Amino acid sequence: MLDFNSIDFETANEQSTSVCSVGIVFVRGGVVVDRFYSLIHPEPDYYQWFCRRVHGLGPQDTDDAPNFQAVWEQVRERIDSDPVPFVAHNAKFDEGCLKSVFRVYRMDYPDYTFLDTLTASRRHFGCRLPNHQLHTVAAACGYDLTNHHHALADAEACAAIAVEIL
Repeated sequence: MLDFNSIDFETANEQSTSVCSVGIVFVRGGVVVDRFYSLIHPEPDYYQWFCRRVHGLGPQDTDDAPNFQAVWEQVRERIDSDPVPFVAHNAKFDEGCLKSVFRVYRMDYPDYTFLDTLTASRRHFGCRLPNHQLHTVAAACGYDLTNHHHALADAEACAAIAVEIL
């Protein structure tokens, strides 16, 4: 697969609606042609300690950030004008976040297609990897993920995996 948008969300708490950052990598012809990253004011607006420990973001980063609806308007035209699938590592999580936050802001969900590099990794590598976590699979595909749990870095790693094994 050579044309897709790789996406990754980070959340502020256990609620799938609490997206606090998004990274999107636009791949056409197997080449990264553009990137998008934004902090997002989460809804509901609180941070759990375990989420902060994972990605390092907190209220000081997102208090002045735009809400999801404003952020999505920045990318919607590009996504909707060139309808290619989204790719995510553990797509169930990212697709769930996207659907949930669309509901919170009462936006019409366009029924985006999602493909999952986690599932693809399990099929492709099987037992040859110790696990199928993003950083492990990225390394197996020759990609050095140095800033894991930054939404754009994770989306870039996912894109590299997708080009390699999808």
